[in-house]
Amino acid sequence: MNTTILNGVAALTHLGIIKVEGEDAAKFIHGQLTQDFSLLDLHSARLAAFCTAKGRMQASFIGLKRLNGDVLLVCSKDILGATLKRLSMFVLRAKARLSDASHEFALFGLVGNATKSIATREMPAWAKADFDACSLVQLYPAEGTPRQLWIAPSADPAPDGIPLALDLWMWGEVRSGVATITTPVVEAFVPQMLNYESVGGVNFKKGCYPGQEVVARSQFRGTLKRRAFVVHAETAMVAGSEVFSATDPDQPVATVVQAAAAPKGGFDAIISAQLSAVDNGSLHLGAANGPTLKLLPLPYELLSEV
Repeated sequence: MNTTILNGVAALTHLGIIKVEGEDAAKFIHGQLTQDFSLLDLHSARLAAFCTAKGRMQASFIGLKRLNGDVLLVCSKDILGATLKRLSMFVLRAKARLSDASHEFALFGLVGNATKSIATREMPAWAKADFDACSLVQLYPAEGTPRQLWIAPSADPAPDGIPLALDLWMWGEVRSGVATITTPVVEAFVPQMLNYESVGGVNFKKGCYPGQEVVARSQFRGTLKRRAFVVHAETAMVAGSEVFSATDPDQPVATVVQAAAAPKGGFDAIISAQLSAVDNGSLHLGAANGPTLKLLPLPYELLSEV
């Protein structure tokens, strides 16, 4: 466990919250996202995508239910306004109200010794527990180190733990291999291109939602040609940057989804890359003769079938 680097409490100021309230809150959001919210209980959270009719991810969320029945959707703050507007268009006659509740809550990332026990056994990702008015969600680990998301009323004090820089938390996010949609990559990927079906972000047994047919076809007809990978480069990387291959220099073969400075130098990133390019040649940032990207081990197994 790399507790010397990933250890402490980070204020997650880059994230915001969409609140869904009303008696149809869970039912409504269930019909819009890639995960099952109709059966969401107080002991689980959901990773989910909000897709276009063409199956492209326009937002990603960590969703959870509060004790009062409200559903909270945690997403990148830079896409929150546009996402809230799009989701609100589908409310129609549903008894649900959507609002930007970012000011009502404080979000913190807990890692290493700052994490809290929420059961007597090691909990899998997306387990959730409530502590009075606060909610705690288990995330995928990074570098073998446990990580959690803490959601509390904005007036509450920060959870106990040594302060952790946001940059280090963001590096842990990259090393977890679970990508978050931000403005540069809106509508760039179907969920499987970011391995969402392998990290709990897609439920293939639930009812209809926007883009469902495309997402299901990608899974069951073997048409998926891209996957998410974790890479390292000695130069800076940012979301939306193009990646090229020496074997196909004229067009990009991958896109940087999320990147962060690595503590020991260089940058690490999650990229969505063509499988053929990964199999057949080296990857380079910006051009076929650009900085080399080194593939790192993916920190979880991919599901080969549902």
